Amino acid sequence: MSPSNTSKQTLVIAGITVNVFSQPATLPADTPVTALFLLHGRTGSDADSEPIARGILDEVGRQREGSQAQGAQADDLIIVTFDHRNHGARLVDKLANWHWEKDPAKSNVRHALDMYAIQTGTANDVSFLIDFLPAYLYPNGERTVVRWGVAGVSLGGHSTWITLKNDPRVTFGIPIIGCPDYLTLMSERAEQNKLPVAPPYFPTSFLEYVRTHDPAAAPHTADAPRGTNPFRGKRVLVLCGKEDTLVPWSASKRFVEELDVGEGAKEVWVEEGTGHRCSEGMVKRAGEFVWKQALVRGQ
Repeated sequence: MSPSNTSKQTLVIAGITVNVFSQPATLPADTPVTALFLLHGRTGSDADSEPIARGILDEVGRQREGSQAQGAQADDLIIVTFDHRNHGARLVDKLANWHWEKDPAKSNVRHALDMYAIQTGTANDVSFLIDFLPAYLYPNGERTVVRWGVAGVSLGGHSTWITLKNDPRVTFGIPIIGCPDYLTLMSERAEQNKLPVAPPYFPTSFLEYVRTHDPAAAPHTADAPRGTNPFRGKRVLVLCGKEDTLVPWSASKRFVEELDVGEGAKEVWVEEGTGHRCSEGMVKRAGEFVWKQALVRGQ
């Protein structure tokens, strides 16, 4: 990606180091703000999110320049990054971030449990930060955050789906090479490793939790009873790689195709020739989606 003309501010909120990326202050000071959380992948850190954040902001900047000539009105954008639980500066147990291995000495028996606990905990962190970030950023009420979104890559994409389901304040989301159906994803992974979907790899209480709380367990289809679909009215861009073998599109396909967002918006792009990575094309599409679905007023 080319060099970016964006700024970075770092805050510490209740022990969580938070990075806030923004574009140069060329908009009026009273312009409403949209905040997008951007979550990194497993075994990574918030540093992995920085080039993606800058890429999205650059694309939004290009969209803004083109649209201003046509008189379009749009909100400002900030992008917020931080380390997943047990990642980066928050790392406590390195093995908990690892996967199943043929060598028992290297394998993480609790891979399925650890990964779900981390992605769920990080989704909770997003909601916690929504509570307090405005006060840290704008202590004198200088600006107002009017809209919240979340995007994430791989593990961060899993957390994105969980946050979209759980937090009604999050009105748009971009899961990138993530999956909303954890048991489908991990059952296939267990089969590849010749492991049963049973204790100790999948404790009984854990299976009960996932079957109750996973995004795929929530009402999400057009025939869901009124008021029960937590995704209804939200704007979602799903980005996957067609050649992804770690988090294959096939694990998400049924849920995504069934997903009904009502008056919201749903876009899906499965990129040809792309494996388990966030491509430049995905970053560009994410920027275009944020501009169109979250920033331009009257959408």
